[in-house]
Amino acid sequence: MLYHLFQYLDQLDVPGAGMFQYISFRSAMTVITSLIISLIFGRRIINFLVRQQIGEKIRELGLKGEKVKAGTPSMGGLIILASILIPTLLFANLNNIYIILMLITTIWLGLVGFVDDYIKIFKKNKSGLAGKFKIGGQVVLGLIVGLTLYMSEDVTVRQKVDKEEIADKTAVQVMNDYDRDRDNEKQFVKDVKSTITTIPFLKNNEFDYEYLVAFTGKHSEKLAWIAFVIVTILIVTAVSNGANLTDGLDGLATGTSAIIGATLGILAYVSGNMIYADYLNIMYIPYTGELVVYISAFIGATIGFMWYNSYPAQVFMGDTGSLALGGIIAVYAIIIRKELLIPILCGVFFVESISVLLQVSYFKYTRKKYGVGRRIFRMTPIHHHYQMKGYPEPKIVIRFMIVAILLAVITIVTLKIR
Repeated sequence: MLYHLFQYLDQLDVPGAGMFQYISFRSAMTVITSLIISLIFGRRIINFLVRQQIGEKIRELGLKGEKVKAGTPSMGGLIILASILIPTLLFANLNNIYIILMLITTIWLGLVGFVDDYIKIFKKNKSGLAGKFKIGGQVVLGLIVGLTLYMSEDVTVRQKVDKEEIADKTAVQVMNDYDRDRDNEKQFVKDVKSTITTIPFLKNNEFDYEYLVAFTGKHSEKLAWIAFVIVTILIVTAVSNGANLTDGLDGLATGTSAIIGATLGILAYVSGNMIYADYLNIMYIPYTGELVVYISAFIGATIGFMWYNSYPAQVFMGDTGSLALGGIIAVYAIIIRKELLIPILCGVFFVESISVLLQVSYFKYTRKKYGVGRRIFRMTPIHHHYQMKGYPEPKIVIRFMIVAILLAVITIVTLKIR
């Protein structure tokens, strides 16, 4: 809202109003505002949760220190949501289709998580929201995101066009318009609807979802969007649940998400900047630079929440926060066409999810074969395995975050390693 206000003031030649046109300035203001909201108003929200006796009921898992956490207020994800939404509404361009999608993602999965927490805490139902409804909410969001990216005319990718292929020059932009003339030859580009995405480590690092339906012949171009929407649903569901599983130790999901968010911010900035995209030889996606403002709020919110969520936690985010964090990361990566980097960037989430899947599958298999179920890990998700081995909770969290930083660096390096 402030962005649009100062845009109007800039037209009236009000001194200083033009600063709001710069993404870097608005991103900085967003981080500051997000931190202020999470730090100052976060304490008030925690006090409110305590007064309402919204405390976590801890399952008896035999883990060291679990009884101390009993009664710690949950639903702290409300702090994260407020710290993301308010700064974004203030400083982002609300006409940007990508910002709209991120706001929808934040609110939608925040509501799904809130309902789950509400049932657990107020209805005294430990199971929370039925799994089919939780998955259903994630699937609906995936449909909304996938179909919006397909139908919106504002969602395009800028591709180079050979002179021989140019039929309508009015639809083509000239690279020289940006003062970049290579070898004195004009390079022509065009904004097109496309289902291409980025493949890490490969020289020709673009993958088109049309390849998945190439067997359909002339219908492959239209059916490619169906494949894209299906993949979008799977990614949103997987990453959202992965973040939810990771939220088992104080500060683990929050710290990991902050690291992932910072990495996505870098990727969005270079993808939305024509000069950097050309230099790094990656696809340029118009208008995605605005997403840096949103992810700045995300980073500020997660770091600010860690003030209260670090060991020993004064508040838990609950599903209100964890489902939203995972969904935000998934949708953000899909928008900037970096979703195939998720197994690397979100490696901590991925391993947490795989550990549960392997444990359950192996237990069922051995019970069927030998009559007695066997386990691969002492307990899953895998962070509990290390707790059972006697590692202190803060040590596990810090080491997982170090791994997350390593994976983030590898993700960024993939821009040039191919």
